[in-house]
Amino acid sequence: MDGTLESLVISRTLRVPAPAGGPGAGGAAARQLDAALMSVGFKLSRNLMEWLSGIDEVAVHDTAVRVLDTVRTMVGDHVRHNVYFRRFPRKVPDTVEFWAECMQKWLLDPVSPGDVRRAAAQGTLNLLDFPSYGRYLHTYEEMLAAHDDLIASAKDRVTVLHLGEALDREVEDLYLALAGSAAPLNAADLEALPILAEHCVHGRQPDAIPVRENRAVVNRARLDAGVPLLLDSVTDVLRLACALSDGDVTLAEPTRFRSPRRPVRRALLAGLDEVVRDSPAKLGDVGKYREPWKRLGERLHPHEHPAYAHAADVFAVARGDRTARTLMGRFESRLAEGDVTGAARLLSGAPGMLFRSADRLLRTASAADRDAVLDMIEAAAGGASGRVVLSLREHLLNRPDEPGRARVFANRAGRGAVVRDERPPLDGGARERLVALLDAETARRLPPAGRLLVDPDVLDVALPISGKAMAAGMGVLPRGSVTPVEGELLRFFVYWKQARYTTDFDLSALMLDGDYLNPTWLSYTSLTQAGGRHSGDITEAPDGASEFIDLRLGRIGKRVVIPQVNVYSGEGFEQVAESFFGFMLRDAEQRGRPFEPRTVRMKSDLRGAGGVALPLAFLRGEDGRWRAKWLHLFLRGHPEFNQVEGNRVTTTALVRAVVDRRYLTVRYLTGLWASEGATILPWDGGRVPDGPVTFVGFERPEGLHEESRVVTPENLRDLIPA
Repeated sequence: MDGTLESLVISRTLRVPAPAGGPGAGGAAARQLDAALMSVGFKLSRNLMEWLSGIDEVAVHDTAVRVLDTVRTMVGDHVRHNVYFRRFPRKVPDTVEFWAECMQKWLLDPVSPGDVRRAAAQGTLNLLDFPSYGRYLHTYEEMLAAHDDLIASAKDRVTVLHLGEALDREVEDLYLALAGSAAPLNAADLEALPILAEHCVHGRQPDAIPVRENRAVVNRARLDAGVPLLLDSVTDVLRLACALSDGDVTLAEPTRFRSPRRPVRRALLAGLDEVVRDSPAKLGDVGKYREPWKRLGERLHPHEHPAYAHAADVFAVARGDRTARTLMGRFESRLAEGDVTGAARLLSGAPGMLFRSADRLLRTASAADRDAVLDMIEAAAGGASGRVVLSLREHLLNRPDEPGRARVFANRAGRGAVVRDERPPLDGGARERLVALLDAETARRLPPAGRLLVDPDVLDVALPISGKAMAAGMGVLPRGSVTPVEGELLRFFVYWKQARYTTDFDLSALMLDGDYLNPTWLSYTSLTQAGGRHSGDITEAPDGASEFIDLRLGRIGKRVVIPQVNVYSGEGFEQVAESFFGFMLRDAEQRGRPFEPRTVRMKSDLRGAGGVALPLAFLRGEDGRWRAKWLHLFLRGHPEFNQVEGNRVTTTALVRAVVDRRYLTVRYLTGLWASEGATILPWDGGRVPDGPVTFVGFERPEGLHEESRVVTPENLRDLIPA
């Protein structure tokens, strides 16, 4: 368990918990670890090197094994990345010539005359029938022998690992950060939270757990440990029941409830009874999840516990034996009657719902009612969560002045869609007042920054208003973020390993001009195009498989490059044993293997509902520089046979909508801090100031004062005000 906890801390904080070990001469072992880390793009900080050098050598070796395993997994170096074309990116053939060669080998193969006759009779040829197609024809070692070693470059990624506190303290701090996060967590962090919650159930707890699914995970650990539950809504109990059945605590997918033990059954019913007894109006929340409540009732047997009569009312409402009007139902009735101010007044006690309904109220209200609605929004502002305040502010940033513009949506699973925005525009004066109100409320909640040391490259990183807008991985940023791309060679990679069935993922790259027209692409059907090379199609992955695309940025005649991963056949992204996407940057003369971990700039898990994954797009600006725009989106696609040629129209529309959309970024918050009197200091990578600062950037600098507050992509969620 300690190894798992240590790995969670390192991968999410880039801090190595201070290894326990007696005094000793660990310097030689520490230097060996540092050299091994450099080969995968990591390095020990000065403080961590000094700590390891002063402890027992055996403890350093034990630490080295665990740290190396963790960081290699972080960058995708824990698996072997082979390629179909052994010398890729050199000697990649023309597509038609390659297919003709495969066909020739097939026709001359002495064991395939029957296949040839069947194909001739049908008048069709299937690439998958060619024995030399889609399977590795060489070993991993033979592929390595065909490549020169990577020549080190000053541009190679170097991610610094810092010295942490003792393991228990680091685990506790990580637990408090995740459990108390103001924004929903991504899938990987939500899966890590139960491990942390179980370990920390008797220790320090967050002041608040605003995200309901996080509360469900924590409540499961509290129930198992006999600690009082944190429940203030009937849905909290439903989410806890899902957690106990290892189901979906977000309630997005149905859960098959297990029959709990009698003590657990009583605890759930008692919690439910207390919530309804204290606030009978909360029965109105049952209707939203009527079916799950009915299925849960079959497992809890509320009729066997007459002492919990209020809990029984919940299941009566779910079955339709009792009515309970919802708050939103009453809200809709008021709007239908034309009573806009009455509808707003009804939601004043539920600030989050009022803020989410603000656009509708303001565009529905008469000129005489708008000020009253805005007054109620202003009065309720202090009760809305920071995430809701920022979400409304970002919504207004993209609110069109006229109907007919494109509007992009993305659900919890990252499924994207674009529709025409047919809503009438908001009144200009009301919109300006609401924007000013939201800016003032956000500024009021920001902690004092004093001196703010900011890496300019981080200013265009989007705020993680929802962790659902960001995949898990290394170097991953929230949807809408824009970051510079420096390097001559851009190389995408995908890795997947099938779980039960033969599975074929296809890596492709769609390339467009500045108007998102004139498409070309690189894929298994177009191996060489626009200065790029594809590593070749692999059609099965029982032991794991990889595909790569290599692009020389200076030779691309297009302005938009959209890498995508298509599920061609077999298991989807959520069914395979493992799958991830990433990209590398290197200089042309560096050579090296197809996969070089220290050139990896980003590696993200591929987990989402859909047949096509769109992790990010690369855009060339008017200044000629390339930048990455982070997407984290999935297209529904088809059950199988997804190809870049078939989804290019949908992909283009979705990516263009995301690129055109405006996101709240770190720049927005630094502007608010400056308006509140903070001193903004740009950081150029050199010496850091003396004394405490609030640092916001991609990498924690060496030498920061110990009382400094540090915000990097690993804890970017800490910027979201409570």
